[in-house]
Order: sequence, then C-alpha cells, then structure tokens
Amino acid sequence: MAKPKWYAAGLNFGCTQCGNCCSGEPGYVWITKEEIRRVAEYLEREDGWLAPEHLRKASFRYSLTERPNGDCVFLHRKNGKAMCSIYPVRPLQCRTWPFWTQNLHSPDSWNEAHTKCPGMNRGKHYDFVQIESIRKKKDW
Repeated sequence: MAKPKWYAAGLNFGCTQCGNCCSGEPGYVWITKEEIRRVAEYLEREDGWLAPEHLRKASFRYSLTERPNGDCVFLHRKNGKAMCSIYPVRPLQCRTWPFWTQNLHSPDSWNEAHTKCPGMNRGKHYDFVQIESIRKKKDW
C-alpha cells in the first residue's frame, strides 16, 4: 500500500499579488504553441505569434522572456501589487503555482517555497484531490 502524501489533509493558498512567483532568479516559463496562440490572440496580434521581446526559444521549447530585473515580461507592478497582463490566458505553468511537484515533494520543499510566496499556507483550502488535479494538469 502506498504511503499517503504528506499533504493528504490539503493545503492553503491565496494569491497576495506580490509577484514573487513571476520574478526573481533567471528561469523558464514554459509555454506551448497553443498557449502562444492564445496569448497572441489575447494581445490582438494578427500574426498569431508572440514578438521576440515576449518569447524565446530554449532548446526545443519556448519560454516567456524576462526583464533584466528578473520580472516576467508580462508582469506589471502598480500601487504595491503585481499583476499579470495576460492573466486570463497565462500559461499552464503559471496556472498551477504553487502546486508544482517540486513544491509538494516534502514539507520542507513546501516551506522553502513559502519563504518566497506569502500566499502559501493562507487563503483558500485545497483538498488532496484538488491539489493532485492541479499538479497533474497537462492543459487548461
């Protein structure tokens, strides 16, 4: 019998709009061709693609670009809040935060992520089934 996951009783999360999940150390925000199309449509781009200042190719995949300060190119800050300018069509990677496998590996992993994300351990309660559904999503 499989050992129950440490988060079997669920976890709490409520976005505080701090922007920490959208900034910081260099990294990748993976985006599929279908997501690129959705974002391009949202931005009313006639070519159905994103401009080079928004998108970069990394190996055989695509990633959103970052500003020199580490902010996602679509992150905008106003009045102490951070907002995503493509929020309704943001990539799956963004939609599933903080319920990423790496954050759910152990309580220590979760708590490490919590040091950068004040919305973790507060806000809405997600039960185990909801967490696993979010964690395992392949598309939105």
